[in-house]
Amino acid sequence: MKTQNIMIVGVGGQGSLLASKLLGRLLLTKGYDIKVSEVHGMSQRGGSVVTYVRFGEKVYSPVIHKGEADFIVSFELLEAARWTEFLKPGGKIVVNTQQINPMPVIIGAAAYPEQLVEKMQQAGIDVDAFDALKLAQEAGSAKAVNIVLMGHLSKYFPFTVEEWLEAIEQSVPAKFLELNKKAFMMSRDA
Repeated sequence: MKTQNIMIVGVGGQGSLLASKLLGRLLLTKGYDIKVSEVHGMSQRGGSVVTYVRFGEKVYSPVIHKGEADFIVSFELLEAARWTEFLKPGGKIVVNTQQINPMPVIIGAAAYPEQLVEKMQQAGIDVDAFDALKLAQEAGSAKAVNIVLMGHLSKYFPFTVEEWLEAIEQSVPAKFLELNKKAFMMSRDA
């Protein structure tokens, strides 16, 4: 099997690391060789967080280079636009339409770019954009955006719902398990 590459991008504190852990566990149970690498900017201060997930028959490096990502899963709209050059031709971006102002916007030195989804689509990028925050809130917690995004991503893979739910059970603390399962299923069924 050809190696597949998934980038998970977002802003510190959004739960991208849990999402990559969940994805890694699922892929490991399916027998893939998997490499996961986390790249933190000022993640604890709301800066960019990037996780590379590579899987296949044999994977030698955890790093994804420009033009190699089959999927980019983005927790925030501007982060999706920031990483588009890493998407390979024919790749897909799954993006939460939530907007989190970066520091230059907060201090008034810049404006948040407008119509980012449309601009990415005009550039020929296959964008699957939806309001993951709204679904997470409907499931019971804004913090479930990561699981909502995984639920949406799951539609593009041949794994069963049961296999995804088992990975959630292995990745999420028991007291948050039902909430996260609900968030996953709401997104999967949306």
